[in-house]
This record gives sequence, structure tokens and C-alpha cells, in this order.
Amino acid sequence: MAKSVGILTAGGDSPGLNAAIRAIGKMAMSSSGIQVIGFRDGYRGLMENRTMRLDEAALSGILTIGGTLLGTSRDKPHRMPVGGKVLDMTDTMVDTYHKNHLDVLVCIGGGGTHKNAYRLLQKDLNIITLPKTIDNDLAMTDTSIGFDTAKGIATEAIDRLHSTAHSHHRIVVVGIMGHNAGWLALGSGIAGGANVILIPEMPYDIDVVADAIRQRSRHGKNFSIVAVAEGAMSKEDAAVMQTALQTKESAETKTDKKEAKALLTELKTQQTDNILSLTKQLESLTGLESRVTILGHLQRGGSPSPVDRLLATQLGTACLSMIHDENYGVMAALRGDQVEAVPLEDVVGKRKTIPLDHSWIETAHRVGISLGN
Repeated sequence: MAKSVGILTAGGDSPGLNAAIRAIGKMAMSSSGIQVIGFRDGYRGLMENRTMRLDEAALSGILTIGGTLLGTSRDKPHRMPVGGKVLDMTDTMVDTYHKNHLDVLVCIGGGGTHKNAYRLLQKDLNIITLPKTIDNDLAMTDTSIGFDTAKGIATEAIDRLHSTAHSHHRIVVVGIMGHNAGWLALGSGIAGGANVILIPEMPYDIDVVADAIRQRSRHGKNFSIVAVAEGAMSKEDAAVMQTALQTKESAETKTDKKEAKALLTELKTQQTDNILSLTKQLESLTGLESRVTILGHLQRGGSPSPVDRLLATQLGTACLSMIHDENYGVMAALRGDQVEAVPLEDVVGKRKTIPLDHSWIETAHRVGISLGN
């Protein structure tokens, strides 16, 4: 029977999104009776019924292009700004699904996208998701579309900063994305030869970091590269965060819960300030001139790496196989060298952080990288 497939990309853009869209579309074209449309700008496009046909002309030449031809947004179905108000537009999206006679909606994105896809699944829509995030923090998949490219970009940035740090005898602190997971900073830090790597999973002691840099100076190394994940915290800040979390969980009144939430929000929004503060502290403690470089959205841009193109194509074609089998309510996850269908309920609300016994952490220790603890 003929099937109609809808695709949307939501959340932050990642290299490899176009490769995934292309894979789904090209396999659909080789399967008789499957039509594919895309919704522009994530869940907002689904709400507004803004579509484009994903035919051969639309898919031609997009494998190597970064970003997403469909556009993206961070709008949430149940809390969407509309006409100056924030409204629950979930039912409108359900209507759009049925107006387009869709058999399945494919949602490509990270943690937030998967939560929103799960909400639509609860409305009896057929949903399949693909994992996309440069943070690599989606649960139940070995890796996600965009991570390898972002890791390569961050590694190249660290490579380039080595020469200026060495020439000016400086400490260079490199701010790397990753949300509240350290995969990107740890991977690129090891690959780029950083001397110190600070990640959210391991709160750091500023004195330990400074001592590691001073030891390098005593051995004639008058520069250091410090790779810092955006969610990394000192032991002191981590203790405050933990207290706020416990207060929120045990709050008996709405006022107490509101105050705890406000403190948590404030702590999370201070990430850039924390990196700047860390840089100043290291300069004071070591006597070495220190500079900071925040890579920011540079890590999201550019052409996807061969690894991400391959991953996106593998996940996209597996997604079409799941559609053929009517295997819905799942995420197409990479497990080893195979793609498996993982129930969405096993993915939503979970974050994949670095286990403290992970081989990358052991590797960093073995080559003399300080992790600040």
C-alpha cells in the first residue's frame, strides 16, 4: 500500500541532517508508492502546515551540505509562542498530520526533539526518530549525527591554538559545547593534545588545575591548553548545584520550589561567566598570561565529516526499513555497527554522560592530561 512520510528537523542544527533527509528520500524513491514531504522549521512548520516536497530535485547535491534544508527551531508543541501568547498547539499538529494523510512522522533531533516527539506519540501518531546532537548525550545510541564533525572542528581549533599559546607563553582556555555532557570536550581535548580537560561529570579543583600547569612550567613547558566543557563546574559550584537540586526535590511549597528552580536556572546560565572566571583564576595562580576562546556555534557549521555522512545515511535507510515494517514509536539507534529500533520511552528524559570508568578518561590519565580532580 502507498505510504506518506513526513520529516522534520528540530533543535540546534548539526552537520549531517541533510544526509539523513537525503537517505530517507532516496530510499523512498526506490520504493514504489512512498511519498515524502518535509515540514519547515521544526515543530512550528508542523503546526503551521508549511511543507515542501522532498523529491529528486530537492535532494540533489545536499549530502555534503551542513545545516538542514528544512530549517529548524526550538519550538515546543505544548508551549509555543503564538500571537503574543504561549499556547499548547499539540492538537493542531495532530490535525496537520491527518490533513497530509501521513502514515508516519520522522523527527530528527536531540533530547528536546525526542521529548516532543514522544508527546505526539501519546496522541496516537506514528512516530520514528533519528538521533542528532553534537553533544552526543542522547541515551540508548552509541553516537548521534553531528558529533563526529563537531569533535573534528573542536580538535582543529585546539590544534591551531597550540601555536599561539606556545609563541606567547600563555594559558589558552578553550570553551567547548556539550551541554551537560563532556563527550565533545574530552574527545577533542585528547585528540588535540590539551594539557587539562574539564568536564561536567568530574567537578574540578582549581588548585589541582593550577598545580598541573605549574608542573609543566617547572619542566620547561611555558604554555598550556585547557579544554573546558560548557557545563564543567568547580567542586564548590557543583556542591551549590547539588543542594539546589535536593531543595527542589524536597520542596514542600510552591515558593520553595520556585526559588530552587530560579537558582538552578541562574547556575546554568553562568556557564560562559564560569569559563571567564576560571581563566582569570588560572592567570592569578600561575603567573602566566591567560586568554579564553569560546568556540560556540563554530562547532555546528560546515560540511559533515565522512563519519557523519555515513552514520546519517545508515540511520536514514534503516528508518525507511522500520517504516516498511510499520515499526513505530521507536528511535533508530546505532548499537555497535548495527542500527536497532529502541522504544522512545526508553530514550526520553535520559542523558548519556561519560561514565567515570570510561576508556577515554583512562586514556587521558595515561598520557598525563589533568582532569582537575
